[in-house]
Parts: sequence; structure tokens; C-alpha cells
Amino acid sequence: MRHLLNTLYVTSEDIYLSLDGENVVANRAKEVVSRYPLHTLSGILSFSYAGASPALMGACAKRGISLSFCSPHGKFLARVSGEANGNVLLRRAQYRIADDAVQSCRIARTMIFGKLHNARWCIERTRRDHGLRVDSDRLSAVSTQLKDLLPQVIAEQNLDGLRGLEGAGATAYFSVFDQMILGDHAVFSFATRNRRPPLDPVNALLSFANSMLAHDCASALESVGLDSYVGFLHRDRPGRSSLALDLMEEFRPCLADRFVLTCINNRIFKKADFEYRESGGVYLGDNARRTFLQRWQAHKKETMTHPLLGEKVPWGLVPFLQALLMARYLRGDLDEYPPFLWK
Repeated sequence: MRHLLNTLYVTSEDIYLSLDGENVVANRAKEVVSRYPLHTLSGILSFSYAGASPALMGACAKRGISLSFCSPHGKFLARVSGEANGNVLLRRAQYRIADDAVQSCRIARTMIFGKLHNARWCIERTRRDHGLRVDSDRLSAVSTQLKDLLPQVIAEQNLDGLRGLEGAGATAYFSVFDQMILGDHAVFSFATRNRRPPLDPVNALLSFANSMLAHDCASALESVGLDSYVGFLHRDRPGRSSLALDLMEEFRPCLADRFVLTCINNRIFKKADFEYRESGGVYLGDNARRTFLQRWQAHKKETMTHPLLGEKVPWGLVPFLQALLMARYLRGDLDEYPPFLWK
């Protein structure tokens, strides 16, 4: 079993990363701030514009350590890629299927099935745990609506039709998202999902969580030899990790959304943790980003029982296990790609 290593998050905007022997060195104004052994890291995610040295980029590429750069607010900027991993035959199989709309739809519909299933159980968990504090009848109605969409998703043969069903499910799910927020509604009220920019604290947290999840999914796919930029549901677009966006669909409700709800309901964040821009955008402040990432890293170490494998694994390894299952399907070892079905 693969071991879950740490991800180094660089949240200070003035930190420059360099290499010293087998260590990542964080520098500020040419002064060493801290250092981290490379062998303890699975990835580095920098929110600094200062960048990293070519030597460190090469060392990360050689060792299979993902190195990504985001803006201070979490917008993805770039990834460092070295020599492609894995069997070239696996990637060729991936490209062939991606060019075939029918086969692409066959994989994509299982991912959307997983997404809607997990969205339903996110709602059901709220009903189970907080039935006296929420509108249980309304949540039950949306849960039933999502359940009714599942056989339609499995029967869908067209990618555009599949996107329509996914959109209908997402609309229904987010129509009751505010019901699942039990924290300070004066700050954390939710009307609709918005991004680029997020317009309220809830959307700011959701967008940041999805950025972290996309990074983890891209790293997982590349670690098993797949091309994270060539997807099945999300079509090719320069600079977009389309397969990572495909894979993360299954995890949005149970990993990103549920994590955000837990943080809000446990009152981890308050109004002062957010920056309100004149443009209307709302973003996490510096200290809030650090708090978010510390808790995100801790959550990835929490264990759960994988529904297919029946083994206890850390949440942080679930994207890697699904990437392995994807690779096995593309190689012909599995008849279908089995989505992650949380409960």
C-alpha cells in the first residue's frame, strides 16, 4: 500500500523555494526561513509569486513530487512536469478512449453517478445527524430527486445529455446547501454557487477546497502514469487538467463540500477571516488560508473504509486509489470503472 506523505503548503507570498542537498529550503529576502526533507513530501503547493529554483523543480520532477503554483487566493497557475511516468501503452489507451465520444461517455457517466450518489449521502448525513435543526422534509425531497437521477445517468449515451443531468443534480443539491449550514448564518449564508470570483464566504471556502482537491487528483493521476490533461467528460482545453476535473467530480460532495460544512458548523472561521473586495469578490485572508490548509492536511490523514476495497485508508489516498482503478480499467483489467460511492 502506498504511504500518505505530507504536502508542503507555502502560504506566504514572499517565500522563494530552493534546493539544498535533499532539502527544500524556504527563503525570505535571501534569508533561510525553514527547510524540509524531500523524502517526507508527496507534493509542494505554493501560493507565492516568488517562485522556485530550477534545481528544485528538477529534483521534484525526478522524485515524482508534485510541484504546483497558485495565486495567493488559490487560482491554479502552473504545474512542474518531468518525464512522463508509467507505461506509454496506458496513455495511448487513454487518448484513444478520449477521442471516442461513446467510450468517453461510458466512463464519464460512472463518475457523475458517483457525484450524485455522494451528494445525496451528504444530504442524508445532515438529516441523520441534525434532523431536529433542519427542514428534513425539504432535504428528503431533494435526496429523492437525486436518487431518481441515478438510473437516468447510467442509461445516458450522450455526453451533452450527461452534462444536463449533472447540471440538474447540482442545481437540486445546491438548492438545499444552505440548509446544511448550521453555523453563523449572518456570515455564512448560501444562495447559489458562484466562482471567478466567489461572492460570499461560503463560496470562497468551496472554491479554495476545490482548488486543493483538483491538485490532489492531478497528482494522483500522474503518479499512476495517466495524463491529467486529457479527460473524458471535461474536453481538451489548453492549460486545464481535464481528467483531474473528471476524477474530482466524485469527491466534491464528500471531500470538499463536507469539509467546508464541517469547518463552518464547527465555527472555525469568522467574518474577519475574509477579504471583501470592491469588485464584489470574497477571498480567504492569509491567516484563514493557513488554518484551512492545516485542517485540510489533518483531514486527509483521517481514515475511512474504502467501499470497494473494504480496507481502512486515509482520505488523502482515496484519489490515488481511484486513479489506480481508472488505470486498471483503461488497461482492460476491469470491465467498468468503479466510482467512489461514499456512505
